[in-house]
Amino acid sequence: MGVGRTPRRLGGRAGAGFLGGALGLAAAAQAAETAPGLHAHNAVGFAVLIGLTIFATILSLLYLRERARWARREVRLNAELADLRGAHDRAELLLGSEPQVVVTWDSRGEPRIEGDVGMTADGARPGSARRVLAFGAWLVSQDAAALDAAVESLRGRGERFRRTVHTLQGRTIEAQGQAVGGQALLRLRELTGERRELVELRATLDEARHGLSALAGLLDAIPQPVWRRGRDGRLAWANAAYVAAAEAGDVARAVREGAELLERQAREEADRRRSRGTAGPLRVSAVIAGARRTLDVTEVSTEAGTVGIAVDVSELESVRADLQRQMDANVRTLDQLPTAVAMFDARQQLIFHNAAYRQLWDLDPAFLETRPLDGEILDTLRNARKLPEQADFRTWKAGVLAAYRAVEAQETWWHLPDGRTLRVLADPNPQGGLTYLFEDVSERVHLESRYNVLMQVQSETLDTLREPVAVFGTDGRLKFANRAFSQVWRIGPEMLEVHIDQVIAVCRTLSPAEEPWTRIREAVTGLVDARRGLTCRLALADGTMLDCAAEPLPDGATLLTHIDVTASVNVERALTDKNEALERTTRLRDEFVHHVSYELRSPLTNIIGFTELLGDETVGALNPRQREYADHIMRSSAALLVIINDILDLASIDAGSMELTRERVDVQTTIAAAVRGIGDRLAEADIALVLDVPADIGSFVADGKRVRQILFNLLSNAVGFSAPGQQVRVCARKDGESLVLEVIDQGRGMPPEVMARVFERFESNTLGTRHRGVGLGLSIVRSFVELHGGRIDIASSPGAGTRVTCTFPVGDGEARLAAAE
Repeated sequence: MGVGRTPRRLGGRAGAGFLGGALGLAAAAQAAETAPGLHAHNAVGFAVLIGLTIFATILSLLYLRERARWARREVRLNAELADLRGAHDRAELLLGSEPQVVVTWDSRGEPRIEGDVGMTADGARPGSARRVLAFGAWLVSQDAAALDAAVESLRGRGERFRRTVHTLQGRTIEAQGQAVGGQALLRLRELTGERRELVELRATLDEARHGLSALAGLLDAIPQPVWRRGRDGRLAWANAAYVAAAEAGDVARAVREGAELLERQAREEADRRRSRGTAGPLRVSAVIAGARRTLDVTEVSTEAGTVGIAVDVSELESVRADLQRQMDANVRTLDQLPTAVAMFDARQQLIFHNAAYRQLWDLDPAFLETRPLDGEILDTLRNARKLPEQADFRTWKAGVLAAYRAVEAQETWWHLPDGRTLRVLADPNPQGGLTYLFEDVSERVHLESRYNVLMQVQSETLDTLREPVAVFGTDGRLKFANRAFSQVWRIGPEMLEVHIDQVIAVCRTLSPAEEPWTRIREAVTGLVDARRGLTCRLALADGTMLDCAAEPLPDGATLLTHIDVTASVNVERALTDKNEALERTTRLRDEFVHHVSYELRSPLTNIIGFTELLGDETVGALNPRQREYADHIMRSSAALLVIINDILDLASIDAGSMELTRERVDVQTTIAAAVRGIGDRLAEADIALVLDVPADIGSFVADGKRVRQILFNLLSNAVGFSAPGQQVRVCARKDGESLVLEVIDQGRGMPPEVMARVFERFESNTLGTRHRGVGLGLSIVRSFVELHGGRIDIASSPGAGTRVTCTFPVGDGEARLAAAE
């Protein structure tokens, strides 16, 4: 800046010189004018000379002055330059005293890199200034990303930072960024020696601090109480579980008040064990959150005191006790098993055996209590000739003991010299050792042998049958077919193990009907739970008729049998034709009887009417004999009318056209009406009638006319088969939801062969009496009782009379009456 101002000062002084010269020339000119006679040219030259002299003098003086000033300035600038060079040398010396790089950015954002760029070297690639800011090329990726973000924040917002990063070669670099004089400055310095050790120690300290914090959090999260005591034995720290167990509120209060979890005796015992160096936890009892618990306490001495942990084993003790009880129960159960069980540990030493094992080999209990080795037991059994005979026993024994090294269970069969057969299962234990299961299968082998023989006998027997027989398996395939089946359906041995669909396809060429084969297929291939027996008939093209039966077998298979019923079918057809002819004959007979009955009823009604006119003597008086004849005609006509009415009723019942006229029937009134109808015969036969009818028996819903007809027919039979002087008893009672009417006589009674046909139509037996009838009374009685939904029972024996019981339902009488209305 001083150099810039110097020319302006020199210009001023030169102007002054020029001004002085001009003044001199002016003076000389004035002198020339005033000096007359001088020559003008000389005067001018003299004036110029004087002016130049003055100008030169002044200029020289000014030069000397400025030269002295510049000399002093040069000395000062040289001193400043020397100082700057010294500072620069000292800066370079400081910068090169340790591996570091300094990066600055000017106002245009261009970086200036100074220092040792060798720290960016990567293996064979040397360091360079261009690699300095390419952090990802020589730093660990995570550190490179973090340093990029920090540099961006420094340049954008001026945020200073200090962090430690690591190179790909494993060196540690300290990165420091700050803003200086409005410029961003980044300093990368490789840490070596004590500084590196200090940084590592600081990182180790931070990691230890974080680890301790995580450990404290973890200890607070576990349910086991954990504590630390100082050298004086006082509580110094405890986790949350300890505080909760001691009911201290918080850790600070627990430490301040010295809250103890264990009782004094337990703490003293723990101190003694620790001083003796006894390993293992101490089992104590303590109160945890107000409840008595069992704890396993472990305390360990440290440089700062002791640390301890208490594990609640109350549930473990309970589980251990339950496990012991379960093991004892298992031992008792194994002792009850018929299968011999022996367990050996990893050293091949016997640790357990049940009673069946001891009985199987007949070993001395004292010998087994010594826990012998497996090989010793095998040697003992071989000496007693209880093992299978082996040509090379040593090799066989080695093979048996090789099961200890096996991964999976091994099954073998031992055929003992005494004829027994054992199934031996050697199962390796996960913890080492072996479990033997000895199962006596002698009986099973014997049964299998017998079963195989029986199967062969059964197969031969079925093969010799004349009836076709086939067996289909659970998969629907043909498992067996005897010769008769093969001959009938013309199939060969190649059809075995083929599916039923193929068998049906072959058989349908002889029996083309589809419906029976569809049912047979469903019976064979249907679900097991829904399978049922099947019967059907197959018609062959040659006229043969086969009755087919499919029956599920217990093992899931299906047995298919055929029976040739051609002859039976022919006989059945003949019988069917004959039965149809008989049914037509019966129908014609019923129609004839029905028609004749109607035809007889009209003239009979006329006869009865004219007879009544004669009896009433409305057409003239009758003499005694004529009146007697008229009475006989009247009684005979009435009897014939009853027979005709009975025949018509039976015809209506057979035709299904009989309908009951339901109404409320008073029991006493109905019985009295029936008794009035039989009163003359009672008096004529000298028969006493006894009525056993309660006064409050009430009524029931029925057809009153048919009930009176039932009682009339029963009383007529009772009077007809009773001797003079005997009694006929009529009883009525209600039994729950039923009305029971009984007619009891003391007559001759009926033998069993007569009782078997007593309800048949036109079945009449006099049994040595004068009673005559057409055999329709009891048949009509049974039909009427059954139409009412009741039943009739008869009890009789020769010489003991007869009891006829009619039971009518009365429970749904109101509903029946409502339906009838």
